[in-house]
Amino acid sequence: MKMTFRWFGEGRDSVSLKQIKQIPGCTGLMGVLDQYAAGEEWPLEVIQDYVKHVHEAGLEAEVIESVNIHEDIKLGKPSRDRYIENYIKTIKSLAQCSVKVIVYNFMPVFDWLRTDLAHVIPEDGSNSLYFDEAELAGMTPIQIVENTAKSSNGFSLPGWEPERLAELQSVLEQYQSIDEQKLRENYKYFLDAIIPTCEEVGIVMACHPDDPAWPIFGLPRIAHSQADFDKIVKLHDSPSNTVCLCTGSLGSDPANDIPSIIRHFGKMNRIGCAHVRNIKFLGHHKFRESSHLSSDGSLDMYEIMKALYETCPDTYVRPDHGRMIWDEVGRPGYGLYDRALGIAYLNGLWEAIDKNAKA
Repeated sequence: MKMTFRWFGEGRDSVSLKQIKQIPGCTGLMGVLDQYAAGEEWPLEVIQDYVKHVHEAGLEAEVIESVNIHEDIKLGKPSRDRYIENYIKTIKSLAQCSVKVIVYNFMPVFDWLRTDLAHVIPEDGSNSLYFDEAELAGMTPIQIVENTAKSSNGFSLPGWEPERLAELQSVLEQYQSIDEQKLRENYKYFLDAIIPTCEEVGIVMACHPDDPAWPIFGLPRIAHSQADFDKIVKLHDSPSNTVCLCTGSLGSDPANDIPSIIRHFGKMNRIGCAHVRNIKFLGHHKFRESSHLSSDGSLDMYEIMKALYETCPDTYVRPDHGRMIWDEVGRPGYGLYDRALGIAYLNGLWEAIDKNAKA
């Protein structure tokens, strides 16, 4: 296992590389270059400077998150070929900089959705991301976007970049003619175009699940169950077409058995990386994010780490969203303290599992 930490870059993150380097057992990043809009080519020299900066801090930069896919690709518009070509150029440039995994998603419009970015947890007074589908009643997607922007503590949020959402109403209208089957066809077109290049340069694409794990606002969503991902890995059967196993996103649906799903895709060698976090079920389509500790949430983190250990022990892992604790102010879900505690906890589980396995 390679333990990593998501980092948004100098001037875009409340957490410094120096602080990340001091987290025991953390050896690298799942990095982000969020200054580029979906569909833009990432310049090679910018990637080189980013990776060099990370290396100078004593950390690895082998995983890059959110090379965003332009909506025209998901919609299957004629302009998609131009954006796919830019994507292929970015893949080649990332590979030149020793990047091994690209985390992405194929969610229409919204990468993820919460109804509260700072929901107070009564047990300890911390706050975390929270979702209650009942609160969406009577709200439009535009209102949700406005509320999210107001609650982000001045930081951009992955998947909610202003340029992506500037023409939200128009994009939503275009999706009225796209169902799950058509979205999956458009997804196959994208994978068929990029995977040969990935195989050539040694890049693994890791698809992030829908978050939360069900359709929202009538939009088609095709990546929130084991059955969904079985279809995805078959769209283009290749070791370069893998899953980003996000325990919190898939785990938002109690019907998803996360350790079982990990074992299923781990044995297939189709887990490119893992985002590991815990959530607390509060009702139907209602949950909040908790500390990583199993007893604080509804997911069994021991069984999750054991499944990773037994089926894909060399994968990249990062603690996903954390609470805001100890009066920290930062990008919601991406503070330092609780995610650092998460790393310590996950590393402790891993050490215990490893020693038991070798006893």
